[in-house]
Amino acid sequence: MNINTATVDAIAPREAESLSPRALLPFLLITFALAWGVLALFLFLPEQMTGLFGQLSGRHPLFFLAVYAPAIAAWIIVARHAGPGGFRRYLSRALLWRCSPGWWAFLLIGIPLLFLAGSWYTGNLFSEPLPFSSWQAGLVALFFAAIKGPVEEFGWRGLALPLLQRMVTPLAAGLILGGIWGFWHLPAFLLSGTQQSEWSFAPFLLGCIAISVLVTQLFNASGGSILLPAVFHFNLMNPIFPDAQPYDTWMLIVVAAGVVWFNREAMLTRQGAVTEVIPQPQGRMSR
Repeated sequence: MNINTATVDAIAPREAESLSPRALLPFLLITFALAWGVLALFLFLPEQMTGLFGQLSGRHPLFFLAVYAPAIAAWIIVARHAGPGGFRRYLSRALLWRCSPGWWAFLLIGIPLLFLAGSWYTGNLFSEPLPFSSWQAGLVALFFAAIKGPVEEFGWRGLALPLLQRMVTPLAAGLILGGIWGFWHLPAFLLSGTQQSEWSFAPFLLGCIAISVLVTQLFNASGGSILLPAVFHFNLMNPIFPDAQPYDTWMLIVVAAGVVWFNREAMLTRQGAVTEVIPQPQGRMSR
């Protein structure tokens, strides 16, 4: 049987650019080595590191480097594997915004209401002062929140989640990735000057797992968007929202359980799960 040359040319790039689940190993190695390496230096050599680079805080450049570790790892792996063209198509997933109105309502209205309800139940909704002395200070805090945690999603949901979904169901992928994601934050809980140092690790880990399950369904419903998980991430750390701990965590767990129940067919099977890290070019044939 004769094989059409155009077909071969169309298939070959797809084979070359399709990342294997084996890419998860270097992704995790780079992600943990970079973030834990930076924070370990401040943890075990505090005087030397502070003398050289200053006191570590949530706005310190080295803290940003640690936070960006998942994205940096994903960028390295995708660029090395797929070249400039594949890397651009991978980045194009950060422009995917289409999703059901229900998800957008949850992102823009549901999450703020969740924090307000948790703060009200805690009893500090009206008792604590506003978190900023001026609107300018509020804008600065919002800016730093937008350029910090949400960037992680280029790695966690940009690369790790679709590769995991090639091997397991979306629910299992969300649970696994949530555990890894939460554990990755551990060194920040051991260092003074970080936001996490004021929190308890166990509820945070449970919250990461619940969030990961929620974002997994959002990710698949949006066709593999990196943007929507980033918006979710931003809203969860939005500095203008009141303190709702620990009730925000418990409510997120309840919401995650509800999402799994109402989407159990999608969450418990691999049908419909997004598994590609690098979208195919428009008009290219696929097998």
